[in-house]
Amino acid sequence: MVHQRQLSKASGKEIDIDVLVIGAGPTGQGAAKRLHQIDGPSWMIIDSNEVPGGLASTDVTPEGFLYDVGGHVIFSHYKYFDDCINEALPNETDWYQHQRISYVRYKGLWVPYPFQNNISMLPKEDQVLCLEGMIDATVEARVATTKPKDFDEWILRNVGEGIADIFMRPYNFKVWAVPTTKMQCQWLGERVAAPNLKLVTKNVVLNKTAGNWGPNATFRFPAHGGTGNIWIKVAETLPKKNTRFGDHGRVQLIDADHKRVLLGDGTTINYQKLISTMSLDHLCETMRDEELVELTKELFYSTTHVIGVGLRGERPERIGDKCWLYFPEDNCPFYRATIFSNYSPNNQPAASKKLPTQQLADGSEPSSTAAKEGPYWSIMLEVSESSMKPVDQANMLKDCIQGLVNTDMIEPADEIVSTYHRRFDHGYPTPSLERDGALKQILPRLYDMDILSRGRFGSWKYEVGNQDHSFMLGVEAADNVVNGAAELTLNYPDFVNSRLNNERRLVDGAQFFKSMKGIRNEGVALRPSEDASVGKPKSFAQSSSAS
Repeated sequence: MVHQRQLSKASGKEIDIDVLVIGAGPTGQGAAKRLHQIDGPSWMIIDSNEVPGGLASTDVTPEGFLYDVGGHVIFSHYKYFDDCINEALPNETDWYQHQRISYVRYKGLWVPYPFQNNISMLPKEDQVLCLEGMIDATVEARVATTKPKDFDEWILRNVGEGIADIFMRPYNFKVWAVPTTKMQCQWLGERVAAPNLKLVTKNVVLNKTAGNWGPNATFRFPAHGGTGNIWIKVAETLPKKNTRFGDHGRVQLIDADHKRVLLGDGTTINYQKLISTMSLDHLCETMRDEELVELTKELFYSTTHVIGVGLRGERPERIGDKCWLYFPEDNCPFYRATIFSNYSPNNQPAASKKLPTQQLADGSEPSSTAAKEGPYWSIMLEVSESSMKPVDQANMLKDCIQGLVNTDMIEPADEIVSTYHRRFDHGYPTPSLERDGALKQILPRLYDMDILSRGRFGSWKYEVGNQDHSFMLGVEAADNVVNGAAELTLNYPDFVNSRLNNERRLVDGAQFFKSMKGIRNEGVALRPSEDASVGKPKSFAQSSSAS
């Protein structure tokens, strides 16, 4: 643990607050929005980056192409999340609405997503393999008396050996960078479509495809600034006096015993409660808690490489209005490609901008390097890396471009005018077999220290790791700190994923009356405060005095 003398050396000033929020990604901003709304305990949100957004940020290349930190789209299970996003970007012109158009690339074919529902599109011999496996799986499922022991067994029971070998095993290894036998299956929920054998058989016979499936069948995307612009705008709705972004918001040490945090500029923040969105392993290292650090070694994660390719020319007809595409085969290193230029026309430079050709897609030099006008389009690729799946980082960009040619995404003579490659060390929190056992020890121990570790890597639960989930993990952590309210997203992922969660709203009944300052408004329907539904929780003052 950090001893008192380690922080006493800090030469900067001291700040006393009730609740400190570390990290200004979606989770930290969710906590800050709720604390600001409650207007009770004093609070502050800090981040080492000048620009808020965390793993939901957006980069811009020198040529003017935008790339998110992976494939992010906005869809929601929560009204409160919608309220906050709509407050930050309130105009229709702030957004583009999309229907998901997604495919799996297999043997030179585009198979509509989800693959297991559309085997009617496969070659006949593969259709037979898949149907035989699904029939066997259906029979086995009827007599099974135990739950699947891992993700691989779950796959076999749900889709059978054929689809497992053709798609599920190779694709999931490319995504997670670990074999499916080393992953648990409790995280799945709405993430993987379980096929309907009768419907699949009917579609095979009639040569039909299945319709859209899943929570992101429709989604929206910001017109300007990529996904990162959402979180820049949400952060702007927070009072600046409560924020410290940049090096003076960088955490050096956390003294959990004395509830103090030492920042990069020497400032010490004394807190009562801490909501941390740092990765769980980094948090424990920053606390210098050797026991917790040892426990975090049971947690596994993969690294994500994001590669961007900007091209000159009209978007090809074969690409059309596709959104994102999956690649289970080994003819390319990436597992997913997003046609990022389709999300917004502002994700790439205007056609009038003149850019030189850097190279042709086959790697050869262009006949001319003179700057020319567009139009332009772009592709964003994702490649996973882990100790079980090493990558050739030095040649990754070249290999990805070759993979785009191999899969007919681009032609050998296409002009590449911009490239992008960034490695994000913590990309996916892996639902490994050991994960839940480690979390059951780490998170309660931190909670007993008045530290709530939440977020994509703060609570390490991929099943509630989308932007809406992450935001609400912060909101619910703030409610827990202030009112003792239950954290449903953290503790009951299947519950929140199976319903529209509209209990919380950005403006609730009490706040409406406060804003009206006693002016009577008839005919306005008010939503009851969600706090009424959680019994009589401890107040912040009570919980603080008891700590």
